[in-house]
Amino acid sequence: MTPARRRFPLAPSALAAAALCLAAGSASLAAAAAETVKVGVALDISGPFAGPGAEIRDGLNLAAKQLGNKLGGLPAEFLQADIAGNPETARQVADRFLKRDKVDFFTGPVGSNVVLAVGPSVFGAKVPFLSANPGPSQLAGAQCNPFFFGTSYQNDAMHEAAGQHAANKGYKKVVVLAPNYPAGKDAVNGFKRAYKQPVADEVYTKVGQLDFAAELAQLRAAKPDAVYIFQPGGMGINFIKQFMGAGLNKDIVLISSPFTADEDIIAAVGEPMVGIYNASSYAHDLDNATNKQFVAEFQKAYGRLPTLYAAFAYDVVMNIDAAVKSLNGKLDDRAAVAKAVKTAKFNSVRGPVSYGNNQFLVQDYYLRQVVKTKDGKITNALQPGKLFTAHQDSYASQCGMK
Repeated sequence: MTPARRRFPLAPSALAAAALCLAAGSASLAAAAAETVKVGVALDISGPFAGPGAEIRDGLNLAAKQLGNKLGGLPAEFLQADIAGNPETARQVADRFLKRDKVDFFTGPVGSNVVLAVGPSVFGAKVPFLSANPGPSQLAGAQCNPFFFGTSYQNDAMHEAAGQHAANKGYKKVVVLAPNYPAGKDAVNGFKRAYKQPVADEVYTKVGQLDFAAELAQLRAAKPDAVYIFQPGGMGINFIKQFMGAGLNKDIVLISSPFTADEDIIAAVGEPMVGIYNASSYAHDLDNATNKQFVAEFQKAYGRLPTLYAAFAYDVVMNIDAAVKSLNGKLDDRAAVAKAVKTAKFNSVRGPVSYGNNQFLVQDYYLRQVVKTKDGKITNALQPGKLFTAHQDSYASQCGMK
């Protein structure tokens, strides 16, 4: 079955501008201005990553709306298809975007396994791939590619920040628990790298797993000081509910990745989330003008606080917008487009950011804690200080690009 595809309608003003440019026809600049910028968006609207996928969709949609459905001043078309977290479906969608739709940019997938599956096709077509979520270690290191951009983060880095927090707290016996797929392995490796001492155990679960009775029994028997979890989407919702329901929080400190303690998980779990610490390169209460505007507009549009998934997707669109603008809409030279993505300045919701040599963002990392506010809302709150400042991922030295 062919996945459904959705196109953003262009605003009337954008259609009018396109018509005027086509009518002009004689000048080369007018012809360039008449082009439509196409972005292929492979989304996880169903499947194991449906929650994060919906957040990415909403972040992209908000950015497109704020830009008047234009990129770099040109009419834009965002082609959307649901890949349901399936690498083979994603390959089919990517091939259609590349061969039939001739997209200029690609983004969207939640899973690192999907990124690795579609990468060869996208890179072979020399189409810039800006990741709104996953940052596989392979593409940060020896397999780095001039057409891949970690506009979100490198997978290990969030977990390195959490490992730093665990080390700062002096926990002696820690168990780490993650799904058995590339991002899960990166999570465990990242945590251990910054924790800097052996963990008591590494527990890998199935992708999409919702019953954690066996793993909770393991934790009860192991009696660690703390457990670090990376369980995005519905997996995280179920794990935390079952962990708290089993009463393990009375004896074991739960440290979470941001993906298991963000606003979507908080909304689904509620009160049991209060007190959980997590590390992230984004927080909705970051004090910068771009973020304040983004959060206000996101709440107005969707009636909830944005997650990091939505924030990074928003940045992807703003990065593309800046790149297209810097090229005056001339997108035929793919190498020049990729260079523009890397060098064009855009206002990130995270404040000042830049791409390292491997084209993953160098950025700050913070400690957040889930709190209950005076008005009864349960949400993440930034904690004083930073876990990392202008942190570059641990694989950049393995990348041959400059």
